[in-house]
Amino acid sequence: MLPKHIGFIMDGNGRWAKKQGKPRSFGHAKGAEVLEGLCDHLFEKGVRCLSFYAFSTENWSRPEEEVKKLNDLLVKFVKKFLPTFIKNKTRLVISGDLTSQRISDSTRKKIMNAVEKTSEFTEHIVNICYNYGSRSEIVHAVNALLERGESVTERSIEENLWTNGLGDVDLIVRTSGEQRLSNFLLWQSAYAELYFTDCLWPDFTNDEADKALMWFENRKRTFGGV
Repeated sequence: MLPKHIGFIMDGNGRWAKKQGKPRSFGHAKGAEVLEGLCDHLFEKGVRCLSFYAFSTENWSRPEEEVKKLNDLLVKFVKKFLPTFIKNKTRLVISGDLTSQRISDSTRKKIMNAVEKTSEFTEHIVNICYNYGSRSEIVHAVNALLERGESVTERSIEENLWTNGLGDVDLIVRTSGEQRLSNFLLWQSAYAELYFTDCLWPDFTNDEADKALMWFENRKRTFGGV
């Protein structure tokens, strides 16, 4: 059985660029191209939701120029692919703290415009985790419940996560050889299979994605049972 929801930790852009003798921003741009082609390939395979770790809450500590390039890249990606998302009835979701003052009003307006224009679609979902941290997400959900005087349960927390409605993650894929979750979709990945590959993200082809799918299909998932 194929995973319905895959989360990608797109690691290795900077190292890939360094190998090419290029600035880190060159690697991020190449990584964005990989994301573009991967979506169509996996949707055709039958995957419903794809979550991409694009910019974490910790990424603000990177050099100012790199942060600006990453933010500009997100806006360009959304602008470029909004017509395709609408044509293919693909819903765009942005998961993360979009209220942060670090995010410019212009950036917020552009990405939320795209989110609103695709909000009615349900067959395919592209979830961009931007200014995202899983611990912050859980704290946000619990505080929202406490402020409204509601009970804190597993279901109520899920309903107040930034990813509400996307479902649990079946498979996490991390590139570049690192083997950790880095504060990515911790709640949603409680029973996810974890696939690690040495392949750097800019080199992550559709064939590499198929290897991950094949590995997943050979896993026995018991969800705590026998």
